[in-house]
Amino acid sequence: MRLQLFLAALLVLFICSCNNTKPAEEKKDPLAKASRENKNGWVYVHLEGSPTDIGYQHGYLLANEIDTNIQTIAYYLQHETHREWQFYRNCAKNFLWDKLDREYKDEINGIAAGLNAKNIKYDSLDITALNALEELAFYYVPMLDNIAKPGSGDNKAPGNCSAFIATGSYTKDGKIVIGHNNWTEYIIGQHWNVIADIVPEKGNHMMMDCMPGFIHSGDDFVITANGILITETTITQFKGFDSTGIPEFMRARKAAQYANSIDDVINIFQQGNNGGYANDWLIGDTKTNEVAKLELGLKVSRVWRSKDTAMIGSNFASDSTLIAQETTFNVNDKTTSPNARKKRMEQLVIVDMKGKLDAESGKTIEADHENALQNKTANNRCVICGHIDEDNKGCAEWDLPAYYPMGAVQGKVTTADLAKNMQFWAHMGHPCGQDFIGEKFYKAHPEYAWQSKYLNNMLAYPWTLFSAKQ
Repeated sequence: MRLQLFLAALLVLFICSCNNTKPAEEKKDPLAKASRENKNGWVYVHLEGSPTDIGYQHGYLLANEIDTNIQTIAYYLQHETHREWQFYRNCAKNFLWDKLDREYKDEINGIAAGLNAKNIKYDSLDITALNALEELAFYYVPMLDNIAKPGSGDNKAPGNCSAFIATGSYTKDGKIVIGHNNWTEYIIGQHWNVIADIVPEKGNHMMMDCMPGFIHSGDDFVITANGILITETTITQFKGFDSTGIPEFMRARKAAQYANSIDDVINIFQQGNNGGYANDWLIGDTKTNEVAKLELGLKVSRVWRSKDTAMIGSNFASDSTLIAQETTFNVNDKTTSPNARKKRMEQLVIVDMKGKLDAESGKTIEADHENALQNKTANNRCVICGHIDEDNKGCAEWDLPAYYPMGAVQGKVTTADLAKNMQFWAHMGHPCGQDFIGEKFYKAHPEYAWQSKYLNNMLAYPWTLFSAKQ
């Protein structure tokens, strides 16, 4: 009897223990908060969560685009810089990866994991090299070339972009307006078509345009939920790079994610500056209605700031010391693209549209085709909406021969009120609305037919308002 009672008690304990066993926790879906939408030439992605999750979402949702982007860039760089993709991977391994903060390593690893989940085999070195495209190809490589043969690396700093930022009496409502159009090679620029809406675990909710696989904007146009607005244009004919410094792409991402003021943006960019992708940064803070320009070389930097001004960028430097010490740019040559566009933008932004600047006038500026040197409409290197593919002189200050397929590939504009709601306007393709048709172009300029492997058409789409998910 006692044995029966004992066995019965054991059975009850066993049943109770089985009933009280907690079910195994379900594995979290890293894509649960992410989404993707194709819209008017753009790919909008919402990414949210930990650095690893954000990276995985990015890699998974944009897997095909990242694959095509890396193939295109590797092909282009081999032709133009005479370095294979493995060279850039080695740079990532030798002096970039170890300088990245842990969270950005995790995000990059996450991108690689997302790609691998789609059976697309890239690793963290590929993604790091991709993110460092501008600073490696156009600053580090020219430095190496100049060491090997003095002068061979001149005129390589890219002529990327036209931009403006204005506030106070220069805008229609007295608040900040900011605009930017991206100039780059069409073979690359056709892929600058992602709108990334990122909600990280730490730091600012941010929205930016970027290339597939970038953890930063790259060209740059960023708005954040705490009122920070950032854009830039490169400094023409800049020379200098410090491989011991912090990668520019990480400083750019960190400024967007963690800056709460103009001072924060400046401090993050200056800390560990490696000289890569030397820019005139245009920065706004809608909380204070102040704007600033940070001209950041490797050895020299300068800041201008005001609550009542309009500042422009078209790939020219302003500080005389920086120009003399760190560039070979001729400020007196009116025929260069930077100086011609500077003259036109000064007329438009600072004079003609003073007190009228808003989102619509910003769109008009980015699509402008007035050649200020000739006072007539043109399609060439000297207009804000650039078309070097139609210029019989090319652009010597960027080492681009006649008719090189390069120019304005897209545009963005926003206002303080739009940015408050995490919104900006974006236009894929030439802001003027003109299409680039590869078949017609290569027939006229067969010397560029090598690009036809990855560049066919670059179509212009309508201006589109993008809103971040709240």
